[in-house]
Amino acid sequence: MPIFQPVTIAGIDLEFFLFALTLIGVAIFHHKTVQVALTGLAVILLYKLFFTSFSFIHLASHEWPILVNLLGLLLGFAILAKHFEHSGIPARLPYYLPDDWKGGFLLLVLVFILSSFLDNIAAAMIGGGMAYVVFKKKVHLGYLAGIVAASNAGGSGSVLGDTTTTMMWIDGVNAIDVIHAYVAAIPALFIFGIVASIQQHRYQPIMKDEIVGSHISWKRLLSIALILIGAVSANLLFDFPAFGVWVAIFAGAFIIRPECREIKLALPGTVFLLALVLAASMMPVEQLPAASWHTTLAMGFVSSIFDNIPLTKLALDQGGYDWGVLAYAVGYGGSMIWFGSSAGVALSNLFPQAKSVSGWVRNGWHVTVAYVVSFFILLNVMGWHPHAPHKQHKTPPDIKLEQHHPN
Repeated sequence: MPIFQPVTIAGIDLEFFLFALTLIGVAIFHHKTVQVALTGLAVILLYKLFFTSFSFIHLASHEWPILVNLLGLLLGFAILAKHFEHSGIPARLPYYLPDDWKGGFLLLVLVFILSSFLDNIAAAMIGGGMAYVVFKKKVHLGYLAGIVAASNAGGSGSVLGDTTTTMMWIDGVNAIDVIHAYVAAIPALFIFGIVASIQQHRYQPIMKDEIVGSHISWKRLLSIALILIGAVSANLLFDFPAFGVWVAIFAGAFIIRPECREIKLALPGTVFLLALVLAASMMPVEQLPAASWHTTLAMGFVSSIFDNIPLTKLALDQGGYDWGVLAYAVGYGGSMIWFGSSAGVALSNLFPQAKSVSGWVRNGWHVTVAYVVSFFILLNVMGWHPHAPHKQHKTPPDIKLEQHHPN
């Protein structure tokens, strides 16, 4: 029994306001995100314990598989990304790019493709590193927004390419049910990619030097293949992809030594994401707006301000979404502001000029235009097909599984 009565403000439970304050704190205090997320989680947990009939044992029994899987995948993919970075492929790719604006566009296409199987942070950092070299350190802010957008769009239709889609996968959403996000992501790439590449070419054309001493590490590529195969196999066999990832990492250690230092570097960001996921899991989802394409479109804009991880968690608990449409919205939507996605925050460390909201919006306007246009391309091509809740204990009683195209 709760010690105190629950608190509501304007008919909305207090935990939503506490959660919103946590996300606002994350947006403001970029260098203290882990501390802010853990503090917000602690406050929400204390409120739930003393003011509601919340059961921590019930929460832990339902959420631990997701949290353990997410922990294992994020740390494992950090090692995978470092293997790829040192494989020799990123060093060779820029040499084959055309010298005009099409070279910049193809670089964004490469980031898009890399993000389909690498973490979007890794894809953005690899793309940013290549841009730093071929554009002689002079990278236009609109092109930086394009790199982030390409990394987020590329991962939106792949359960291996973005934390949000990985969360869906390990929560029980079929990997096939997010693939149609690419129906929006690919047109978006052409819209923002062409504009951003022309911006960059006018600002600083590609300047390529002969590559000296670079070679392909087939051992690292084999280790990457083992990790990807392990993730997919363990998910199909045990519904636990993180297990397969780490079995593959240990097996691959006999081929080439893994970059274990990456675990330490990735741990703070992983703890941050897990804290937000756990906090989101304690929200009373029955008070959220009904799942619809209108709600999903709005969530894309919200994800440009607040982290898309908790938004995805709330949607998974609520159920009744078209997961491909949601994956595009929350995955790509964070690109509209530099701190709206982890990829944007990571890239801004390499390019400090990116840490300007007004500059990002003004120079990266094409990212927002591409989001809206491509969202409606997706709806008109594929329609809105909400999926039945994929876990029985999360089934809301009033979801109507209608299939229609927007008017």
